Amino acid sequence: MKKTFAEKSMIMTFLGVATLMSVALIIINSCSKKENSDEKKTQKKNPIAKVVTEKDNRRVIYLTFDDGPNKGTDNLLKIINKYKIPVTAFIVGKHVFGSKKQSEDFQKLENDTLVELANHSFSHANNSYSAFYKNPTLVLQDFNQAKDSLKFKNNYARTPGRNIWRLNDVYETDIKKSKEAADLLQKNNYKIVGWDLEWKPDQKMHLKGTHQQMLKKIDSIYFNDLEKSSRHLVLLTHDQYLTDENSVKELDLFIQKLKESNRFQFKKISEYPKINEILN
Repeated sequence: MKKTFAEKSMIMTFLGVATLMSVALIIINSCSKKENSDEKKTQKKNPIAKVVTEKDNRRVIYLTFDDGPNKGTDNLLKIINKYKIPVTAFIVGKHVFGSKKQSEDFQKLENDTLVELANHSFSHANNSYSAFYKNPTLVLQDFNQAKDSLKFKNNYARTPGRNIWRLNDVYETDIKKSKEAADLLQKNNYKIVGWDLEWKPDQKMHLKGTHQQMLKKIDSIYFNDLEKSSRHLVLLTHDQYLTDENSVKELDLFIQKLKESNRFQFKKISEYPKINEILN
């Protein structure tokens, strides 16, 4: 059966529209590919361009080192500069003036932009903690002496031999006989920071356990929400534990694994939640 002129015209019109639509799709796909290509080029030139617009949901770890300057301070500085991570060093005043080497180490800590210095008292309670905390006025004088002699630029502090917190959102005292002294420090604007996890020493005063064990403890704390501030974990250890090859290696691997996981970020105590607010 022969097609009429009208039927042929409709067929030709249909074919023409189909052709135009095909061309349009080709142009759109071409433009889309070009945009994707341009975006990839931009990301290669600036790999963090996309990241900076997104909220960083990594958990925060605050590495803190007490009783410095001390044996192992040089090893500590080597490790943090290797990985370019910030730390907070809680300094004991009498250690700075204890020897020429300790004075030089204090200068190294003070001059390193990765290190934040904070107050850990002048005398470290002379290692007689019960007697020290019986006299709150003496405790305050001791911290003031450290602050004045070392010219600390902040009021962040950690009490020797005690895991005490005195911040707006965190108020805790591990041994109640120390409460009055801690309250007096708080009244004098000291912001006292304790810790969520301690990497303790063995009998030889070296780091006890392995980096794998410490990583499991960190995961457990986060999983069970045991931090004083959710998603913010303060870890305590001491640079004098870093005097042997194995301890240095374990701390190095600990930091390396944390960084490689890309689940954590490192910050100084000055960035702890609400620490810079005026104390109640």
